[in-house]
Amino acid sequence: MPNNQYPMKFFPALIFSSRWLQLPLYLGLIVAQGVYVVLFVKELLHLISHATSFGEQQIMLIVLGLIDVVMISNLLIMVIVGGYETFVSRLGLQGHPDQPEWLSHVNASVLKVKLAMAIIGISSIHLLKTFIAAGPLNGLPFCDEDQLAAAVSAAANGAVQTCTMLTPTGVLWQTIIHCVFILSAIGIAVTDRIMQSIPRKHAEAH
Repeated sequence: MPNNQYPMKFFPALIFSSRWLQLPLYLGLIVAQGVYVVLFVKELLHLISHATSFGEQQIMLIVLGLIDVVMISNLLIMVIVGGYETFVSRLGLQGHPDQPEWLSHVNASVLKVKLAMAIIGISSIHLLKTFIAAGPLNGLPFCDEDQLAAAVSAAANGAVQTCTMLTPTGVLWQTIIHCVFILSAIGIAVTDRIMQSIPRKHAEAH
């Protein structure tokens, strides 16, 4: 039990209370979560209204876009709930039937690894969308500035595209960046495992 008989001194109390400055940031992320809900509903209605006119590729791209929104939403939830629990204040969910399983053992290291894995998942969806859209890559000219808006509209409505917004170099760099995300996540996980093993070795030594 902590001893609350003696209050904290002014400056330590001020510094410790500064953690509440993060509260507006998490509230802002909740607003962003609401924006993604609106975007999801908009894309879902767009898919339903064109279900009989879109081809398989267009439907797949829209579904992948919906999955992308859900995964970003999951990332927001991890940041909001896990970040608040770790850096601001306890949520007091012990014993609550809806308490997320990962929240019971969350800390800064676990949160970093989970965020890295979530970013890899989001990057994978974007890369898969690129691979699907890159089918006619070498058969269409690259869109110039005047054609770009029309190409975006055509891709969204399932119309035939007359130019492509992708280049082989762009696809290559997107693949490289995705691989860098994977290596970064592996590095974070390995570093976290090493840092956790050091206290255990010290405890065994004593």
